[in-house]
Formats: sequence, C-alpha cells, structure tokens
Amino acid sequence: MTAPQRPQQSQFLRRPSLKESKFLTEALRTETVGGLILLAAAVIALIFANSALSGTYEDIRNFTFGPSSLDLHLDLTHWAQDGLLTVFFFVVGVELKRELVDGELRDPRAAALPIIAAVCGMAAPAAVYVAVNAAGGGDLGGWAIPTATDIAFALAVLAVIGSHLPAALRAFLLTLAVVDDLFAILIIAVFFTASINLVALGFAIAGLALFWLLQRLNIRGWYVYVPLALVIWALMHASGVHATIAGVAMGLMLRVTTRPGEEVSPGERIEHQIRPLSAGLAVPVFAFFAAGVSVNADSMAGVFTDPEPLGVVLGLVIGKTVGITLGSRLAVRFTRAELNPALSWPDVFSVATLAGIGFTVSLLISELAFTDDAGLAEETKAAVLTGSLIAAVLACVMLKIRDNRYRVLAAEDERDEDRDGIPDMYQQEDPEYHLRMAVIYEEKAAEHRRRAEMRHPPGDPEDGRA
Repeated sequence: MTAPQRPQQSQFLRRPSLKESKFLTEALRTETVGGLILLAAAVIALIFANSALSGTYEDIRNFTFGPSSLDLHLDLTHWAQDGLLTVFFFVVGVELKRELVDGELRDPRAAALPIIAAVCGMAAPAAVYVAVNAAGGGDLGGWAIPTATDIAFALAVLAVIGSHLPAALRAFLLTLAVVDDLFAILIIAVFFTASINLVALGFAIAGLALFWLLQRLNIRGWYVYVPLALVIWALMHASGVHATIAGVAMGLMLRVTTRPGEEVSPGERIEHQIRPLSAGLAVPVFAFFAAGVSVNADSMAGVFTDPEPLGVVLGLVIGKTVGITLGSRLAVRFTRAELNPALSWPDVFSVATLAGIGFTVSLLISELAFTDDAGLAEETKAAVLTGSLIAAVLACVMLKIRDNRYRVLAAEDERDEDRDGIPDMYQQEDPEYHLRMAVIYEEKAAEHRRRAEMRHPPGDPEDGRA
C-alpha cells in the first residue's frame, strides 16, 4: 500500500520569480522617487500650516470651484481627496489585478501567507484603537485610521537609510501593501458611505460595464477612455460612494495578460504610464493639502493623552508590528510553509514595523471618519504623522542593524557572472547554465595563468619551474 503523500512545503519570504523581480524593481524605483516627493510635500505643508503663511495655506485649501449642478463645487482639499487619489487607487487596482492573475497572489497556497499577514496587520491596529478608546471614553469611529500602510512613504524611508533589502523582503512589503490597499478600499466603500443615490450609482455601473466591453473588444485610444473615465468618476461621486472606488474598479478591469504579438499587456502599459503621475503628482498634492496640521505643545500633548489620537499612534506602532508578525507566524504554523533560510524572524519584525508607516490612506480615512468634527480630524491626522514617524525611526534602527547582512543577500540576488542580463540565481536549475559557468571559470583561470606568466616568464629565477 502506498504511503500517503505529505502536503508539499511552501516557502515564506521566498525569492520572487524573474518576471516578478523585474516588475518589482521598476515599481519600487518609481514609488521610491514618489515617496521622496511625498515626504517633501508633507514637510512643506507642515511648514506652511505652522508659520505666518498658515492663513494663506488655509485659503488655498478652502478655495472652491466646479459645477454645482453636478455636485462638483468642491474645495481644493476635496478635489485632491476625491479626484487625484482616484489616480492612485486606479494604479492600486491594476497592481491588484496583476498580482491576482500573474503575480504572488496567483497561487492560493502562496497567496495565503501575505493575505493572512495583511489581515492580521489590519485587525490588530483596529483592535488596539478600539481598546484604547473603549477604556478612555473616546470616539470609536476612527477605528480604521491606523489600519493602512503607505508603501510610497515606506520606500522613501528605505531610500533615505540606503537599506539593501533583499528581493524577498521587498516583494513581501509590496504584496502586503497591495493586499492592505484592497481591504482599505473595502473599508472605505462599506463603512464610509452614508447615503447612496441609486440612479447615479446605476449609471456609474453602466459606465463601468461599457469600459469593460471596450476593453474586451480591444478598443484603444486615450480619447475614448479618458472622457469615459471622467464620466464614471463624476457619477460615482454623485452616487455617494467614495469616488476613488471608480479608479479601483477601472484598474481591475484592465487586461494584464499578453496576447500573441504583444510585448506587454494593456494593463502593464497603462500602469507604466500612469504610475509616475500617481506617485509624483497625485499623492504628493493630496499630502500637501491633508498633512498641514497645526503642531504645538498643546496639540502634541493631546496626541499622547486624548484617546482617539493615542489609539492611532499605538495602532500604527504596536498594532501593525504585532499583527503582521503574529499573522506571519500563524501562516507558517498552519499552512506548512517554511521561512526562507536566508532570512530570520527579526527580518519579518523589521518589515512589520516599517509597515506601521500609515500616511496617504490613513489621512484620507481621518477625513472620512470625522467629517463632522474638524478638530478631531486634525488631531488624528497629527497622530498619523506622529505614529508614522515613530514607526519609521524604529524600522530604520532595526534595518540598519541587519544592513550588512542585507548587502550580502542583495548582492547574491543581483550576481550575473555570465553577464547575460539574467541573475545567476534564476539559472541554477538550467543545465546549460552550469556549462556556461564552467567555460567562464576556465577562461578566468587561463587569464590568471597568462598574467602570472607575464610577471614571471619560464626560466625566470623567481619562477618555480626554473
């Protein structure tokens, strides 16, 4: 009788595929630059809000324009929040579709690991916030504020400290952020939609159906899709559902697989074009309008004494770290996965701490959670900035401690001794690879012998054969 086979082991924090690694490198390069611009925008906003220019800054934020008949007479803050962030969420939708179809989330067994980690990394901060506010008599409406991770800001921190995160950790961080964004979108759609205009929502869904049909008919041309996208966005905004949901929906509808004769899919091509706009303009402009909070002794004291902002800070710093680390351990324990032997649990803990940087979506949820209490919204936004800063500093310290080890792992990831443009680690299972490497080593040995003979020709007294 044949013995039953044990379930195949999977690896947690495994090295991404070559295709995934190339995409990851390009995406992180754009997001890192965008993150630095985002950081600069936030600093400028804080300077404006806490200087003699604070009145001018408020006038700019509150400047309104747009057609009232279409419910689009909005101030600049809401144009950035509802309009520009739609571009960001469109990119998130494309990323999520690519991950589900051709990325790390394609294999359900492998996808379970980052999904469990991300879910725990959102549930724990929410639980921390609720516990703090239940004990302190605070407003429980802000429970979702500390649940989000800002990938652009996290990557900006990595760029500043120069950490050579290996490909496996970078892929884990990016996948965590994508799953995190998905659940943040669901939270916004479900919990922050007060009333719905069914007529406008119906027309918006009809517009999305037309968008999907045009995609399937392989219709191309920005002059078709841009006007259609604007109409869908306006209808979604008028429906009462947060307008950014339109961006996610359209991103999810793009085709991310290639057909015969195509070098890249429409989704990849459009994402490549839109991502710089999202990372370099849309998100920084939103941050400029959202991050300008008043910072003084009283407001900072309130961050650590009032239950709402304190719950946000503890949720980001403690909840995120504990949630992602615990979720990862549970995933390894119950999915028969094994931790990548090149890494250790302190590495997971460091990345989990880095994920406590919640900026863009956390600021957005602060606005949505306390629309009727501007003072509390400002306090929780200050808490988001404070918690993100603390998480960034702690992550920097821990990542720097392991930086030398990361340099070795990153160098191994990038090693390409046969100089064919493909890192050697992806060719280890290729029989022809070993033949090519043998030839390279023989050529190096011959070159070494030739140089030795040039220094000490045969017959030279210093040559051992004389």
